[in-house]
Amino acid sequence: MPKALSETERNYLKNRLKEETVRCLLHQGLKKTTVDELVGRVNMPKGTFYLLYPSKELLFFDVLMSFHEEIQSDLLLQMKAMGDDVTIEKVTELIFQLYKKVDGSFLASFIASGDLELLMRKLPPKLIQEHAETDDFSMETFLSFLPIQTEEHDIRVCSASLRAVFFTLLHKREIGEDLFDEAIKIMISGIVSHLFTKKVL
Repeated sequence: MPKALSETERNYLKNRLKEETVRCLLHQGLKKTTVDELVGRVNMPKGTFYLLYPSKELLFFDVLMSFHEEIQSDLLLQMKAMGDDVTIEKVTELIFQLYKKVDGSFLASFIASGDLELLMRKLPPKLIQEHAETDDFSMETFLSFLPIQTEEHDIRVCSASLRAVFFTLLHKREIGEDLFDEAIKIMISGIVSHLFTKKVL
């Protein structure tokens, strides 16, 4: 039986596992990344892994959520820095750059390979629902920086719309890689322009 871990040990091992998971996902994807390989890279007993994560899918989800939170924090900081100088063009560019950051990360290959879709099918539906609700809360914070009046329905629709744009990364090849950035920017601009129709007068 693995020994009980202190909070410091738990945090250290979780961070190490997440670091190695990102490396593995970049080079070999979800299916070829095994628990055995990860514990070997971190030099920890396999039993300890299962103290931290009941499955490798939950570890992968944790990695995705850490990256997601990092991007959202950056977005909110930049929105706050705009102050009162908020325009459709600036908000569109900011969100577009967020998508570019995702496209240049480990997540891009994870999406393109179909691994993200596979992971989502293996996760408990309740976890996915909780993530969507957290997204809605983050969207509410984001929208609070805009000079607009929104209701709960607007928040949920905007959150869903930006998720839908994000998932077009699954179909980059079919959409056309040469036109993809331009197409994404037009979609984001449409969502932001729609929000600005609710501008406070």
